[in-house]
Amino acid sequence: RIMFEIDGVNEETAREALRLGAAKLSVKTRFVQRIAE
Repeated sequence: RIMFEIDGVNEETAREALRLGAAKLSVKTRFVQRIAE
């Protein structure tokens, strides 16, 4: 398993980056978001 942490961009940009990376690497991905406390 590989985890990528993305910070400093809005959620839409992060999701698009993950989608493009998944297509390039041909892997399944899942978007997990931490809830601020």
